[in-house]
Amino acid sequence: MGNRCKDAVVRAAEAALRSNGGRAVLLRMPAPAASGTDAEQLGLTTPQFQDLPLYPAAFRKNLSTSKLLVSASAVASLIGARAFNSAEVLFETAAGVVVDDVLYTITGSVTYQADGEPYCYCLALRAPVR
Repeated sequence: MGNRCKDAVVRAAEAALRSNGGRAVLLRMPAPAASGTDAEQLGLTTPQFQDLPLYPAAFRKNLSTSKLLVSASAVASLIGARAFNSAEVLFETAAGVVVDDVLYTITGSVTYQADGEPYCYCLALRAPVR
């Protein structure tokens, strides 16, 4: 598969996500530690988080499961900006995904690929217990 075909698959996936409930969600990530303070070194500071936008994404929720499909290009931009090795490491490091002001825990991720290149990620989510 040529480079143009791979790009076409990514564009088609993004178009499908936008047309099937495309929305922006937030990936909640731990903020970088502030080095040099005594409180930080002793673990006395309150952890800080940053919410990073993921778009386009399609969220599906039913009684037993919640799934989030996310564009590979949106994930790739976060991987590059945050210097992560892979999407899997990014998702494992995240504190969760914020959808409609609700923080969901990421319980698993699947990469959808075309000719070895990711075009979409599917995240399995668990809602908070109320």
